Amino acid sequence: MKRYFLIICIFLFLSFSGFTQNAPKREFRGAWIHVIGQSQYAAMRPDEMKAYFIKMLDSLETYHINALIFQVRPTADAFYDSDIEPWSKYLTGTQGQAPLGYFDPMKFLIKEAHKRNMEFHAWLNPYRVTASESDVLAPEHIYYRYPERFIKYGKQIFFDPGNPENRKYICAVIKDIVSRYDVDAIHFDDYFYPYPISGERFKDDDSFSRYAFGQGFKPNQLDDWRRDNVNRLIEEVKHTIAATRPWVRFGISPFGIYRNKKNTPDGSGSNTNGLQNYDELYADVLLWAKKGWIDYLVPQIYWEIGHSAADYDTLIRWWSKQKTKAQLYIGQDVNRTVKTPDLVNPQENQLPAKMKLERTLPGIDGNCWWPGYSLISNVQGIADSLNNNYQKYPALIPAYVHLRKKAPKDVKSLNADWTPSGYLLYWKRNGDPINPEKAQYYVIYRFEDKEKTNLADPSKIVSITRDIFYWLPYDKGKTKYKYVVTSVDRFQNETKKGKSKKIKL
Repeated sequence: MKRYFLIICIFLFLSFSGFTQNAPKREFRGAWIHVIGQSQYAAMRPDEMKAYFIKMLDSLETYHINALIFQVRPTADAFYDSDIEPWSKYLTGTQGQAPLGYFDPMKFLIKEAHKRNMEFHAWLNPYRVTASESDVLAPEHIYYRYPERFIKYGKQIFFDPGNPENRKYICAVIKDIVSRYDVDAIHFDDYFYPYPISGERFKDDDSFSRYAFGQGFKPNQLDDWRRDNVNRLIEEVKHTIAATRPWVRFGISPFGIYRNKKNTPDGSGSNTNGLQNYDELYADVLLWAKKGWIDYLVPQIYWEIGHSAADYDTLIRWWSKQKTKAQLYIGQDVNRTVKTPDLVNPQENQLPAKMKLERTLPGIDGNCWWPGYSLISNVQGIADSLNNNYQKYPALIPAYVHLRKKAPKDVKSLNADWTPSGYLLYWKRNGDPINPEKAQYYVIYRFEDKEKTNLADPSKIVSITRDIFYWLPYDKGKTKYKYVVTSVDRFQNETKKGKSKKIKL
């Protein structure tokens, strides 16, 4: 019996060890960087901010993060140079005050992220105007021009989602960003209609009376009308992006519960008991994903495994079963994950169990880590654990084949030569680098001389670069290797075979 038990333990250990090491080659690995509530930026000069951003991106690159989701519009203001909305108070300390030299943080971040072959997703909050009663709006803020288009709720001010002019305005802001900045995606988080305040009603009676009945809604259909308002915004945003730069994606990171099972007549909701997207935030996120209005979905499943009201295990399994046109990533809470003991093995935290669920359940294409600052500061050693186990190797973002399936052409003229600076592998681009359907970056693989070429193995990736060269690690010139270079377009489609070159190093 003891021998049998020992064999089972060894088998489980080896299975789990293999799981931790065998990361997928394609996996979304995002990090949210928020500015709302952050005071450090307003205290920095542009040169200090640049150094801070470079250090941040270097850390994320080390952890093999491949997408930066940065908050550029926290409260209807701009963490970038905009002619539509005032400079953000989180950038300079005063809304409307420009940074020294008109430094543009988003432009700088996009350039530096792409230099590290990291996507940049511009994160906007569509409806929020103020975060607290103490917020002071700039004199040129749209709120002062059209106060009738806004609603005060609790201690905050919001765009009225029921006013069609507000949808036009929000889409204009997004069109401006997409047309002027080389963003990879537009990203909304979980704030649509505001989180409900006990005993207080969201006073949108005027817009309901003015617009709802002409849109075919009846007096008892306030909830349906509110959902329709958000549906219209999401659809119009998608159309705005597609008409401007069709390769730019649109992603939503909703609250982790779509609907509770007890609130759905057909029992299709999750076996949870908490705030709901559909019923309280009026966000029908599954409809958007099924209609193709969004390209990816990142439910914020921030709770612990075993949580009494919103169990992580229950929710990730529920989301995994939803069939939509959108890619599914999981919003992971860094602090809760690493500070909560595992239910089976209390000596370790819940990261291994959560990652096992994310990696083994069908239909899940990656993770996004909140807050990114905790990942960067390596809270409870989470970055070390990701580096040593789950994100040990680089990963390509899953291809958005619903936007484009065809892969770009391979590189031309792959060569290796000695230069005064060292041994250089280099190639020629095949096509226009600013054409999204052509190669945007390159993946370099290395194999032993007689080893079978397996481009599905991320451990063979030695570099992912936007350059057209790679410095080879020359030793004594006695060992032969085969290098393979593939091309990847803006939609993350990769060439199947690539160009190869055998080299003695």
